Amino acid sequence: MSEETKILLEESEIPPAWYNIQADLPNPLSPPLNPATKQPAGPGDLAAIFPMDLIAQEMSTQRWIDIPGEVLDIYRLWRPTPLFRAKRLEKALQTPAAIYYKYEGVSPAGSHKPNTAVAQAYYNKKAGINKLTTETGAGQWGSALSLACRFFDMECTVYMVRVSYEQKPYRRSFMEVYGARVVPSPSPETATGRKVLAEHPDSPGSLGIAISEAVEVAAQRPDTNYSLGSVLNHVLLHQSVIGLEAKAQMAKAGVYPDVVIGCHGGGSNFGGIAFPFLQDKFNGKKLRALAVEPLACPSLTKGKYLYDFGDEAGFTPLMQMYTLGHNFMPPGIHAGGLRYHGASPLVSKLLDDGLIEAQAYRQTEVFRSAVLFAQSEGILPAPESAHAIHGAIVEALAAKEAGEKKVILFNLSGHGYFDLTAYDAYLGNRLDDVEYPSEALEASLKSVPSVG
Repeated sequence: MSEETKILLEESEIPPAWYNIQADLPNPLSPPLNPATKQPAGPGDLAAIFPMDLIAQEMSTQRWIDIPGEVLDIYRLWRPTPLFRAKRLEKALQTPAAIYYKYEGVSPAGSHKPNTAVAQAYYNKKAGINKLTTETGAGQWGSALSLACRFFDMECTVYMVRVSYEQKPYRRSFMEVYGARVVPSPSPETATGRKVLAEHPDSPGSLGIAISEAVEVAAQRPDTNYSLGSVLNHVLLHQSVIGLEAKAQMAKAGVYPDVVIGCHGGGSNFGGIAFPFLQDKFNGKKLRALAVEPLACPSLTKGKYLYDFGDEAGFTPLMQMYTLGHNFMPPGIHAGGLRYHGASPLVSKLLDDGLIEAQAYRQTEVFRSAVLFAQSEGILPAPESAHAIHGAIVEALAAKEAGEKKVILFNLSGHGYFDLTAYDAYLGNRLDDVEYPSEALEASLKSVPSVG
């Protein structure tokens, strides 16, 4: 087993193609449905907000999809990202487990999100689109897309969930540095936002509402498209570069993970690290893959596997996924990027088929693990990424209890240097452990449309 602290790749070793897990699923995905007809959606149902190249990737079952040269040129600004052996954390836990983490916080935006933001901006620019709208929770996705739009000389409008807009003003400043216009959501700019504000003037907002606002604007303007940072198949495709690099790095170190862990909100983080390894599992390799989510927004662990909208207003196609109901209003936890009502159809299918696992934790225990990690490894993690850290620590302590020398790999998807208000609240004992009440879940699930 390698004693190296960092396992690095050369720029020439950046994967030349993304891995499409749809080619290897034991059971295929159910198709997205047109919300009006309830019939399978075709390219024409998506063309109002997405370019055809991304629509083709969304529906493709081709195993490998080449990464365009223009995208690779920008990837080289930060890729390949390092793989670390967390020896100091292992020592702090006194565990026989070997813990590795793939660190995506070295990107210019500070997270894994530019892996798909750059690709989406490229394909939209290629299609003649000059403006993109999007949503963001904690601000990582909005930061990534604002950066990508600047690289391709495009305009960018970001509808930022209001509670995060207020909690994280420097994320807004970051986006504005790159020329994006940032709007707190729900906003009076759209019919969706005005409707929510009329009913709930003090609404903290949600990713579902922000998505509706961004989609509404994009659908009404021929020069504007919509860009999503998680959930959809093409987004998880682009993120596979993380796991592909990690596989090469672990091979360099002479090890292979027993368990691969990612935090889960919509699926891009978990899918990015886990999907390339799951290809091995489909071919008989023994492997566990664990998605970790907050108890306050437990789509995988408490949601229902149903067809539902990806947004609050019902503009998007219906997707079969684990959902808490598209009208779900999550508490204002500090892991804002995980406050989403649904899960990626790909992640949902894998969970429903028993090929992956999911676990949910309270935010105070997650922050406790984040602080231990920072004190051990020196990197302050984003609150979202801290869920993966906590999952890894739970696995490492279980290995200690069992006396097993497991190999644990997790995705440290971003740094937390814009999240100091969250850490300030934790250190000041002002964080509440919120578990979404079952009666509220039952009420939100009533909004899910009936699909035969």
